[in-house]
Amino acid sequence: MINVGIIGAGRIGKVHCESIMCYVKGATVKSVADPFMNDETEKWLKGMGVEKTTKDYHDILNDKDIDAVLICSSTDTHAPISIEAIKAGKHVFCEKPVDHDIAKINEVKKVLQGSKVKYQVGFNRRFDHNFMAVREAVKQGKIGALNVLKICSRDPGAPPVSYIKVSGGIFLDMTIHDFDMVRYLSGEEVESVFAMGGVMVDKAIGEAGDIDTAVITLRLKSGALAVIDNCRRATYGYDQRAEAFGELGQVAISNDCASNAVISNSDGVTAEKPLLFFLERYMQAYVNEINQFIDCIVNDKDVPVSIEDGLQAVVIGVAAKKSLQEGRPVRLDEIIK
Repeated sequence: MINVGIIGAGRIGKVHCESIMCYVKGATVKSVADPFMNDETEKWLKGMGVEKTTKDYHDILNDKDIDAVLICSSTDTHAPISIEAIKAGKHVFCEKPVDHDIAKINEVKKVLQGSKVKYQVGFNRRFDHNFMAVREAVKQGKIGALNVLKICSRDPGAPPVSYIKVSGGIFLDMTIHDFDMVRYLSGEEVESVFAMGGVMVDKAIGEAGDIDTAVITLRLKSGALAVIDNCRRATYGYDQRAEAFGELGQVAISNDCASNAVISNSDGVTAEKPLLFFLERYMQAYVNEINQFIDCIVNDKDVPVSIEDGLQAVVIGVAAKKSLQEGRPVRLDEIIK
C-alpha cells in the first residue's frame, strides 16, 4: 500500500483525496496539510478516512511512512515544495503548472537529475477518454500525416478577478492545458506561436492586466498547424472539443453531456448542454492520472507526464504572452535559447 500525503486542501486537493480514497487501488491518503486547515475541512477529511491533518506540510515531508506527496497548493509554492519533497525522497505528483517561471522549473529538473523519485505533472486531460481516442487515432496513422489540429476550450464562466490577478494570466492558467494537448495529440513539438486576444467577457479582467478571449495559432516542427480558441464564458456549459485533420481524414471529439438524448418535435431538435465544468467533465481523468502515478511507483515505470512536459507547456505559454504583447509570431527558441 502506497501512503500518500496531500499538500493543499482546496478544491483540487479534495478532488484527489476523494479519488484516492474511493477509486484508486493500492494507495491511501495518510495525511493532508494546509496552512488554512479549519474544522470544516478537517471533518470532511476525517470522513474520507484520512488519518492525520496538519497546517505544516513539513509534517508530511518528515513522515517516514509517507511514500508520495501530491502538491495541490498555490502555484507559487509548487517548485519550492517539489524541491523539498524530492530531497526528502518522496515521489511527487505536482499540479500544473510547476511554476510560472521557467528558471524555477529548471531548478526542479536539476534536483531531479540522478534521483530515483517519480515526478509527474498534473495535466489531467491526457487521461480523458475522448482526448486519448484522438491521440491513438493520430498515433496509429488513421488520419495520415497531420495537417491541422483544432482545440476549443471555453469555460462556463470567468473566475473571480482576485484569482485572475494571481493566476499568471490566461495563457499560463487556462490555455496551458491546451498547449499540453497540442503536444500530446500531435506527438510533436511546437516551433512558434502567434496569439491574439481581447477582453470580451468582463472589463475588470482587462483592468487586472489579463484577457478573457484568445485565438492562438501554433506551427509544429513538421510544419503542421494548430489552432486554439479560448473564452472565459460559454453560456451553454464547459466547451471541450478537438479535431485532428490529416491527409487521410480526420478524427474529432465533441462535448460530454449528462446523456446523448436528442428530443425532436414540432418545437425543434434539442439536446442536453455539455457538463457544467471541469470537476464534472474530468473526474474520471483525475482518477486515471493518479492510478497511473501509483502504478509507476509500484512497478518502477516512467511517469506518463514528466517534468519536461510541464516545462514545455510553460515555455509555450510564455511565448504566447510575448506574442500578444508584441503582436508577432514568437519562436520557442527565443524563450529557451
